[in-house]
Amino acid sequence: MEETLRIKEFNEEISSHQFESQFEPLNIPLVFKGCVKEWKAFECWNPSNGGFDYLQERVGNAVVEVMLSKCAPVFYGDIKSHERVPVPFSSFIGLCKKGLSKDQQHDCSELDPLKSTEEDTNILSSFTNSREQVYLAQFPIFDREKGESMQLDILQEDLKTPSFLESKTLSSINLWMNNAQSRSSTHYDPHHNLLCVVAGCKQVVLWPPSSGPLLYPMPIYGEASNHSSVTLDSPDLSRHPRFVHACESSQKVVLQAGDALFIPEGWYHQVDSDELTIAVNLWWQSNLMSSMLEHMDAYYLRRIMRRLVDKEMIQMLPRTYVAGSGRMEGSTCEPSGKGNADCQGNAMHAQHKKNLNMDVKLHDLGPQARQGLRELVSLVHDGLNAGDQQQQCTSPGDSGITTNGSCQKRTRTKSNILEGASEQDQCTSTTDSRVTPNKVSKTLNNIYCLEDDPIANVIWQLEPLALQTVFLAMVHNFPRTLEALILHLLSPVGAEVVTRKFDELDQQMTDEERSSFYQRFYSVFDDQFAAMDAILNGKESFARQAFKNVLQQYVGVTVDSVEDQIISCRGVL
Repeated sequence: MEETLRIKEFNEEISSHQFESQFEPLNIPLVFKGCVKEWKAFECWNPSNGGFDYLQERVGNAVVEVMLSKCAPVFYGDIKSHERVPVPFSSFIGLCKKGLSKDQQHDCSELDPLKSTEEDTNILSSFTNSREQVYLAQFPIFDREKGESMQLDILQEDLKTPSFLESKTLSSINLWMNNAQSRSSTHYDPHHNLLCVVAGCKQVVLWPPSSGPLLYPMPIYGEASNHSSVTLDSPDLSRHPRFVHACESSQKVVLQAGDALFIPEGWYHQVDSDELTIAVNLWWQSNLMSSMLEHMDAYYLRRIMRRLVDKEMIQMLPRTYVAGSGRMEGSTCEPSGKGNADCQGNAMHAQHKKNLNMDVKLHDLGPQARQGLRELVSLVHDGLNAGDQQQQCTSPGDSGITTNGSCQKRTRTKSNILEGASEQDQCTSTTDSRVTPNKVSKTLNNIYCLEDDPIANVIWQLEPLALQTVFLAMVHNFPRTLEALILHLLSPVGAEVVTRKFDELDQQMTDEERSSFYQRFYSVFDDQFAAMDAILNGKESFARQAFKNVLQQYVGVTVDSVEDQIISCRGVL
């Protein structure tokens, strides 16, 4: 858990100015110890002090909707897991009174694991045949949007808006009461929320909005889109494998009677309630949401999705090296001491300039570039051979690879290629040496994981300047191999790696050097635009997969085909 997201606790209320200027913009949870103790409700609603009689006398004739859970004592947000039944508030109070006879002296900070209860709750049998647990959840005391009198609005007289919320316009106030231990499913609210415990205690587990992918939110088009799809009592890690890491970003808060918890909008939270717990929550719109103009929604959505996609693309590539940390391949200076720093830098610059202005000889390669070149040439040859039944070979006059034609038996090993022999020495062909498409390029179209693509792995491990040396060596010695690599063996993750390396390389070259390098690199291809398209199309395919991952992780939408993806993109964006 990042330190900036840690929950802060206050033993006394803060001013409205402090809250708005110092804490609300941070969008982190805050605990206010004892701030509810000044409420009339804190004294008058206390079940052990005649609170139920008081409530029954005040609003006993009101009709409320209680939740009947089909998987008690867990209450999930989707309507498939519960039903709401209208009952007289007095009947619900009568059910709660029965709980007073049970022993309630246990520590809320160590709530027992919740298990299905067998307690008889058929006091509501005149309203329903269900014997499942009952929960008065989120029943409105006040609702600004409805603009009408609520059944329990008289209870507002027993509440007091905390001083730090005096400048806020509350959108609603809700009552929560349970007669037995209960657990709410993990969800987030689209409003700022102040949860106030009047009696009993609650244990709240919170996750920042960035942890949404670990909690598998329900599809955004569903009626419970703000709820996690993970089953609380028995998580299925085969369906939700990321949930195993959810505890790493969670924080737990225990609220005793009189405490309040500020839950910022978007923060996932899951609540365990002790027996006979009474709470009130206050909702209000955040400054961010109130300042968002409706005609800007499409723009905001695209900006947010773009940011999430960029983040996902970074996470799809492991950080296995530090950009710019190594020395230029071919340098004659060894980093054996501090005094060699200037020598190393000068040699790197000199070799870099040399590589751009002349053909790179194989014997001039440094260890990293030599190893990288050996592996790439070998992988390209193996890839083409695997994709076609006929042996790949090159013609005497053009050092290329072809997918057809007769080929003489090789007289040298692949390692010998890098001992000074040119590519055309390895085999001969009487046919054209153009690289032709084969099946292997099609199989690479679906590789988005670096671990699954050995070619992308080799490129990823090379320093940008070392990769430049390798490509320049291929331009001079193995042009058809480079052509095959880019046009037919570059997977989406490989294209992403190449473009990232090029971006890093651009930062280390002047405009003149960049122009010289790319001219030499693309000179290998008969159709330079085809080469550029191959790289850019692969990069876009990688970004498309990242977009699909974002939809699945943050929106709860799984895209299984291109057609579905188009439909989802149109629907979401």
